[in-house]
Amino acid sequence: MNKNELVAEVASSADISKADAARAVDAVFDSISGALKGGQEVRLVGFGTFSVSQRRASKGRNPRTGQTIDIPASKQPKFRAGKGLKDSVN
Repeated sequence: MNKNELVAEVASSADISKADAARAVDAVFDSISGALKGGQEVRLVGFGTFSVSQRRASKGRNPRTGQTIDIPASKQPKFRAGKGLKDSVN
């Protein structure tokens, strides 16, 4: 399912226009992104948890040239599925 299909599904489920559904979906994504940028964790009970984890700096190797490269430290978004989501999939 892509974003347009998600918007269409939200519009039909909530009985609202696609434009309103698109704004709602964008607002949810923006809210989650903003919270993660601020270092917060987003917990959606029954669905899952979005969080940010730190990756340490490391050494890597360019597969084409074999040259060693430095990979800088970074923050990575993570998602852990909740029990309700796991149960609905299984």
